This record gives sequence, C-alpha cells and structure tokens, in this order.
Amino acid sequence: MMVKPEKLDPVWNDLDRTMGQLFMMGFDGTAITPQIKTLIEKHYLGCILLTAKNLKSAEDTTKLCYELQKIAHDAGHPVPLAIGVDQENGGVNSLFDEIYIRQYPSSMGIAASGSTELAFEVAKATAQEISACGINWIFGPCLDVLTNARNQPLGVRTAGDDPQEVSAFGNAFIKGYKEAGVVTLGKHFPSYGNLEFLGSTLDVPIITESLEQLSLSALIPFRSGIQNGLDAMMVGGCAMSSAGLNAMHACLSEQVVDGLLRNDLNFNGVIVSECLEMDALSHNIGVGGGTVMAVNAGCDVILLCRAFSMQQEAIRGLKTGLESSMISKERIYNSLRRVLHMKSKCTSWEKALNPPGINYLETLQPSHTALSTRAYNSSITVVRDKKGFLPLSNLLDSEEELLLLTPLVKPLAASAAFKALSETITEKSPEPAAWERSASVMSGERVFRELGRSLARQRSGRVLHTSYTANGVRPVHENLINRASAVIVLTADANRNLYQNGFTKHVAMICNSNFTTGGEKREKPLIVVSVSSPYDFAMESTIGTYICTYDFTETALNSLVKVIFGELSPTGNLPGTISKSQKLSHSRQHWLVENFNEERDANALDALITAVIEGTSPGQRSELSSATSNSFVLHQQDVEESHFVVRNSSTQALYGFCSTYFFKNTGTGVIGALFVDPTRRKLSIGHSLHNRAIRTLLQKDKIKRFQLGSRLPSVFLGIPTGHGAERKRLRSWFANLGWNAALSRPVCNMVARNLLNWTPPEGMAKSLASAGSQFDLVYGWDYAGPILDHIKTSNRQGLAEVYKMALADPSSCGIIRAKRPEDGALVGTVVLYNNHSHLSDFIPPLKDLNEAAGGISSPVISPGVGEYSTLLQGLILLGMRQIKAQGCNACLLDYMDGDGNFDGFTSMGFTVMHNFEEVSCDAATWTMIPPS
Repeated sequence: MMVKPEKLDPVWNDLDRTMGQLFMMGFDGTAITPQIKTLIEKHYLGCILLTAKNLKSAEDTTKLCYELQKIAHDAGHPVPLAIGVDQENGGVNSLFDEIYIRQYPSSMGIAASGSTELAFEVAKATAQEISACGINWIFGPCLDVLTNARNQPLGVRTAGDDPQEVSAFGNAFIKGYKEAGVVTLGKHFPSYGNLEFLGSTLDVPIITESLEQLSLSALIPFRSGIQNGLDAMMVGGCAMSSAGLNAMHACLSEQVVDGLLRNDLNFNGVIVSECLEMDALSHNIGVGGGTVMAVNAGCDVILLCRAFSMQQEAIRGLKTGLESSMISKERIYNSLRRVLHMKSKCTSWEKALNPPGINYLETLQPSHTALSTRAYNSSITVVRDKKGFLPLSNLLDSEEELLLLTPLVKPLAASAAFKALSETITEKSPEPAAWERSASVMSGERVFRELGRSLARQRSGRVLHTSYTANGVRPVHENLINRASAVIVLTADANRNLYQNGFTKHVAMICNSNFTTGGEKREKPLIVVSVSSPYDFAMESTIGTYICTYDFTETALNSLVKVIFGELSPTGNLPGTISKSQKLSHSRQHWLVENFNEERDANALDALITAVIEGTSPGQRSELSSATSNSFVLHQQDVEESHFVVRNSSTQALYGFCSTYFFKNTGTGVIGALFVDPTRRKLSIGHSLHNRAIRTLLQKDKIKRFQLGSRLPSVFLGIPTGHGAERKRLRSWFANLGWNAALSRPVCNMVARNLLNWTPPEGMAKSLASAGSQFDLVYGWDYAGPILDHIKTSNRQGLAEVYKMALADPSSCGIIRAKRPEDGALVGTVVLYNNHSHLSDFIPPLKDLNEAAGGISSPVISPGVGEYSTLLQGLILLGMRQIKAQGCNACLLDYMDGDGNFDGFTSMGFTVMHNFEEVSCDAATWTMIPPS
C-alpha cells in the first residue's frame, strides 16, 4: 500500500520530525500564536488547518500562510507545510474577501445546473484563488450521498441523493482542483448521508447501513473519486452499527480504514482522521488513546482542530504508542511516504515562500466574477409555478406592495466536523464582530436585508420586509400579508427547522383564502423560496410556486431577483432522484451525457438494443430488431459522427443512446437514432441526449440543415410511425423539443418476398424498352467518376456515402446505370447489395428478413427526365432480376418516398415494411435550444 517504497532521506531517521508530519492542527486567531509556533518549531508539525476564525481577508491570509511556511523553513523542515482549508462554496467558505475571493454555488447548486463542465470551471477557479493565498490543500469534494436527505446537516454541501450524479460532479471538482495545483480530500468516508442522530453531543451519529447497502449507493462516489486520482480521504468520526460492521468511531476502526478503504477500495492516498477533539470521541476515549487507535486503524494524518492542550496530548500519545510498541515504525514510515508524496504534488519551498497573492488575484477577478454570475444564474431552479405567478412584474402594479418574509437564521457551521467547536467559538470568542465579518457570506440577516433592497430597486415599488421566528404567524405578519399584493417567503432548511415549515403553510393558507380587491376575488400570489436545502417543499404540492437557490449568498439572491422579475429564465433542475419521484411542471432531470466510446460501450450498447427490442409492445415490430452496436459507427471520411450515451459508470450499463452525423458534402446534421432503456423512460434521459446532440451539431462549420432520420445508417429513417398511438406520442415528443413535424416527409422500407417464384408483371418489360434508355451493371471504383457526378443532381443526405461504400465493395455491391443512347450520359442509377456487403451492416432491415436477401438502395434519376416513374421502375426491376439470379428469396427497397405512387411497386410484389416521417429544417431556424 506504500506510494513510494524507495528509501527515505536520512533526515527522516529523526522520529520527532517524522511524527510531526502525521499531524494536522489548527489554532485560534488571525495571527501566528505562540502555540502554533511551538508546534511547528519544536514538534515539526507538518500540516495546518485554517478555518474562518483564522482568515480575515485574501491579503492577510497570504501573509499568514507565508509566515507559517517561513517558521517551518527556518526551523529546518525538509518539506513545506501542507496548509488545508474548507472552501466548498455556498455556505461553507473559510476564506472570504469581498474584493478578491469570489462566491460560487454550493455543490448541490452546481449539480442543479446539470453541467459537469461548469463544476470543473468553478472548482478550478476556487482552487486558483486559495492557492494564490498560499493554501495548497482543499478539503473537498464532499462525496456523501444523501440517502436520508431530509434530516441531514450536510444539506447542499453534497450534490444530492443520486450516487452516479454525486460521482460525476465529484470527479469534475477533483479535476478542477488538480488543474489549479492543489491537492484534494474526499469526505466524509464512509458517508454522512444517512446518519441517525441520538441527541446529546456525547452521542455519536450512527451509520446503520450494512456494507452491502453502502456499496450499492454511498460508496460509489468514493470509489469513483479514488479511480479519478483523489489525493486524500477524511474518515468520519461517526459510529457504525450493522451486521458484520461495528465501530464506535469509523476513523478509529481498522475494519473501516485499513479494511474497507485501503484494501477493498484500493485507496493508496493519505487518510485523514476526523477531528479527535470532537466531544464524543475525546470524552469516550481520550485524545491520546484516540491518536494511537487512529494510527493503528490506518490513518496517516491525525486532525486536531484548535485546543493546544489536546494537541500536546495527541503528540504524547503517539510517542507513547511507539515506545510501547503499540504502533510499529513501519506503519509510521508508510504514512510518512504517503504524506511526502502528496506534498510533492502541491508544494515546494520555492512555491511555499512565494505565494502569488493579491497581484495574481487581481488578474483572475474579471473572469471569476463572470463565472460566479453564470454559475448562480444556471443553478436557480423553479420547481413549480402552477398559477403562473412568475414573473411578478406581470402581476404587480408599481403602486402595489410586495411583502418579503425571512427567517432568523444562524451562520452555517464551517463544516460538519467542526459544528460543535464552531458553536463554542461563537459563544466564547472575544471578537464576535470579527467572526461575523469573516463569515458574512453565511449570515442570513444582512443578506436578507439586501435582498429586500434589491427587490425594491428592481420593481420600482415598495417592498415590506420583516422576519419570522419559532413564534409563528403573529398579528404583525397577518396585517402585512393583508396589506401586500404579493408575498415572498424564504425558508432555510425547513425540514430541520420545523417552525419554518409551519409558518410557510400558515401563510399559504392565508394567501389561498379569497380576498377582494376592487370588487374582484382572486388568490394572493405567494412565492416560496428555499435558500438552502431544496427538500423543504419539493414534495409539497400545496405550495404552488416554489423556487430553490441552494444557498443564501448575495450572488445567489441577485440571480433570484432576476428570476422573480423575469430578467432571467431559470434553467436549474432539482438534482438527484427527487425530480424522478414526482411530475414537476417546470423541472427536468439533466443526465450526464458522455461521448460514446466504441471500445468501452459496444457491448453495453448491444445489451441496450436487446432491452429496447424486448420492451417493444406485443405485435409491434422494432426497428432495432437486427441492429447491433456496429450499425451506427460509419467511419466514413466525409461524415463527422458524434454519438452519445447516458450510462451507469459503475455497472457500465447504458440507459440511453443517440447517434449524430454531419454530412459535409451537403451541410446536413442528422440525428440517426435516439433510444432509451424502456425501464428508464420518462426520466428525461432522451431530453438530455437530444439537447447534447443538437448543441454538438450546431457547432459544425457550414451546417445548413438539420434532419431527424438517416438514410445511412438506415436504422431510423425518421420518426417511426407504424402504430397510431405510438406515432402520436413520438410526434408530440419531438415537437416539444423543437422539431416541426408538420414539415415531415413520409419515407418507408419495402420488401418483396418469394423472389425465387417471382416473375415481372406483364407489360413492364415492354414499358422499360419504350423508355429509350440503355442499362448496364458495373462494379468497382473504376466507374466512380461519372456515377458520383450524376448523383450530385440530388441533394439527399447520405447518397454519396451509400454509393462510395458500394463502389468500394465490388464483390458484394454493384451499380445499375441507365444511359441515354445518343451520348451515353447517365440519367439514372441505383445501388445493389447483398447481406455479405459492408453496406448491409448499416441497413439492419435486410438482416431482419431472416432469409437470403438482397437490397436496392438510393435510386437517382436526373432532373428533367420525362419518363421518371418508368425509368425508376426499370432500375428496380433489373435490380430484382439480378438479386433473384444470385439465389436470394427477398428484396429490400431500403428508402422510398412514402407518399409516392406505390401502385407500380405493389404490382412488382413489394409491400411496406416500416413507415417513418423524416423531418428536416433549416439550421438557421433552430434557435430554441433547451438548456443543457
């Protein structure tokens, strides 16, 4: 499990130096204290934790980090300090500076945007800012899955309750942090997402899930993060109690740390313990004994937040453990190697003693300010607006009053780990004003007052603003509600602050009561805004207009004001599974859409195709019935193809697939297939795939038109229309996405069977002779020039590719040509192929015939030819003769105009196999692209 098993520098023979690297400690105040100086100089402390109580501004933080590193350097430390901080954004930012440090949405807010690209950008920007100040270790990302979302203190600090989504956004955060040069720490292993709280601060929250349950959900993001290069992991201090797994504190359990994390999940990075000063742990075990237990369990770094006496006790405990052989030197040095390897990735003395500071932050400020605004604008979610109260500007006249009701809320704790400690500090700190200022992004009253001012400025009308408490709806509230023409109520974690839930429902009841204004009875508009956990009223349909901001920073509430007054169209969606459990009128799940990887996804695509075929209604034929993963990948020089999947990254299963092609010679962008696992429909997987496909095609240079349905590959020629109800559903679905089905063109596949007993209709040969054309059958690329020039007279998508594929495969494909006798000019062509040809791989209906069959494809008749239908029938007649002569018993016409005169083809023995509607539109008209 050692990262670097090579021999260590002799300097580490000094055990005091070595042991110092295995501790991370914090201190009180915004300046160097004698205690932290002693820990660095005398005990060689290798890691420092900075929290909000240490950090006044970006400039002071840069100075503080430099001074800490200088002390370590002058004390002879071989390597710089690892300096860590909680900077999760949203309500949890240890470093705050109104000028230089930007505010970004919480993890759940970013997840609501649906964009892992945005997550990467925000993570990188966050890490760049703290790195500029000299911080090299970020305590993130939060990889907890909210399996019991409504009762958790974690709230919006994690991406939600869907392990796949938490993994996707966690990995994007990891990538962004690393890009900026800081090392990462996943937390809180093995998940704080389903804790049982017993009440007393001396009682430890308990994980009651079994290992099997954890593996199916909570452990998925941790496993994924490890695979994506997570540098460190914090193991929580919670208890675990289930069959086969009992631990008083996870971070002290060898079964959890060495067994589950190190061995089962193959984690080779640095493992950090929960803070050993937490009341339950220090009272039940003691810090000295806890240190020995944590090291023996497999922790590499022991965290002690602030009390100097406890920090000294921990150092003594580790020494005693070594001297008594309770801890082996091998374990100490294995941990040292991991710590040194981690530090080598994020720091050096050159870097540590020269933090970029304010000058660099000034250069970042413009782009990061724009990113912050974009991120918040993307996260705001309108969950419901049943009565159309948004935007309010449509309802309120300038002389009418708007009422804002906001809860009295405490600043959020800097992190779950330090909740009890932070409360103690808030109570005892001699400088409460400093705490309030440094944590101002978390203080509700100041931000809510500014929200009231912003609402008033935006509407040029009066806004009444008052707060509410656990005392409920008072007469003053009732009077203001009656006086106002519309009401906005803010809640912050109403599921845990139940008075907010009751207050809001009481206000809703008052607003729902009919009242008279100018003799007219109407409902008073009520907008409820959750400014923290979206779970407050997500399932409460009696709250008709419900918006989520995911945190109550000024930037978030600025975006909220824009949404309320119609300046910003909200694009956020509730993250996780909650939006799947109900029908949300304004919200749609945005799935992570990835590029199709042929090597990785081919087998999974075959399994998805099988699932779709098996899920087809009885009596209905599936267009995919003979398709395989190979049916969609063309590898043609003149076709740019991009295919997309929604998949489960743990099981590798595909939930949906979409193929797109850009035919450069015609400037046509095509969606050639879009299908979803039948068991996962109505979850917006298809929407997510479609949106990604359209956005990708729009970026193609010189794109002229869009087409739904593809001649090549010839799986879906358009919207399948074989059954009335299904046709109506699919037409409606695509129409809602922006396709104009009224402009569709019917196309179909046709088949002639019993070809071995077939004879041409009487008189058809005579008609063919009267057409006055000469026919021949040619094979191979030598004939390409005139044929490819001829087919340019048609601009149909995919024609050239079909002909080139046929010309390149003379053993299985041929071209029948019709020429004018007088000058030999081509006036008609058609492609012949059999089921051994490369072309047939992309035309599954041929294999669907389940017998020896040949195909006729892509007839092209020159414009102006008088005997168009006669010439077309002649080419097909000769093709049928040729296919019969090869011993085939069936013939496929793979792409025919569905509104043409079928009489001639019917008389030749053809019947319709599949019907489609090919939909096309000018690329310039495609302007309403749904948000990604």
